[in-house]
Amino acid sequence: MLDGRIYNFSAGPSILPEPVLLKVQKELLNCNGSGMSVLEMSHRSKVFDDIINQAVQNVKDVMNVPDNYTILFLHGGASAMFAAIPLNLGTKSGVADYIVSGNFSGLAQKEAAKYLKEARIAGSSKDDNFNHIPTQEELNLDPNADYVHVCWNNTIFGTTYKYIPETGNVPLVADMSSSIMSEPVDVSKFAMIYAGVQKNLAPAGLALCIIRNDLLGEPMGICPKIWDFKKEAEKNSMLNTPACFQIYMVKLVTDWIKETGGLEAMKKRNEEKAAILYDYLDSQTFFKTSVRKSDRSMMNVTFRTGNDELDKEFVAGQAAHGFSNLKGHRLVGGMRASIYNAMPKEGVEALVKYMDEFAKAHQ
Repeated sequence: MLDGRIYNFSAGPSILPEPVLLKVQKELLNCNGSGMSVLEMSHRSKVFDDIINQAVQNVKDVMNVPDNYTILFLHGGASAMFAAIPLNLGTKSGVADYIVSGNFSGLAQKEAAKYLKEARIAGSSKDDNFNHIPTQEELNLDPNADYVHVCWNNTIFGTTYKYIPETGNVPLVADMSSSIMSEPVDVSKFAMIYAGVQKNLAPAGLALCIIRNDLLGEPMGICPKIWDFKKEAEKNSMLNTPACFQIYMVKLVTDWIKETGGLEAMKKRNEEKAAILYDYLDSQTFFKTSVRKSDRSMMNVTFRTGNDELDKEFVAGQAAHGFSNLKGHRLVGGMRASIYNAMPKEGVEALVKYMDEFAKAHQ
């Protein structure tokens, strides 16, 4: 890490790659020879047009997106898509299935219920405090639903899908905010993938959407035009002024992903980092994780001591060890280490060292 930098384990906004931040620093006053910052240039300029087009192409290249999909950059992050998705995709039967595996999938279901005839809960792990992902056998899917919605990685609870739900002819929509570009994904198995960019790609305020072209139809009449998928596709995500800086950052981060070996290499690095932390958790009894082993997230690792006062003491000691944002979400307490793409292995190793020292001092 650069001098003065800490290991930021925040769930989002989260750590960004240092080479990208250095490039931003270098280009901040003069982006691509324009004589101005990307923060102040027109989104209608040739320079920005090149930036957004390269960002789109990078997403296609990195994720191996088939030709019959469109890439959109939309305002409001993933939470805005909780409304935009039913408004665009829930226009046939007015019914959609939601698999609730954590907080954000539950929020998405509640938001969709405002606009649909019915936002069905087709499967849930709520009764087990979201400690696992509902299995295919636990799902009760409606074959006539307009779409099935899942949250792929549960930031708060530390779980992730290890299988792709079978939905028949019903389009599968996935919120991949906290796992986007952490490993290869077969995009063709999904009708839509979307993600708030503030976990693995850019600062907050933008949603990356990958939408199969046959879903670019007519939305409900009450759909705001800035979230009309068809209109935004026709205008290359520039129906109005887009989040220019965030799109620029997506372009730079995807450049970095390509330069560092693509998603196969990224997956290998992420698996190695996660294994360091989970292997330690499994090797001792002081710290505990309630997540089922089969559903553990590579991106968000939750743990606790079982004693709230000790948890507070552990979090209070983080700054002295060069860490930040290890406190668990307010809904679950304890601790959480978000180890996104940009977190170096050394950060995870340093965290495990601190955990081990803390455990030995309090046993």
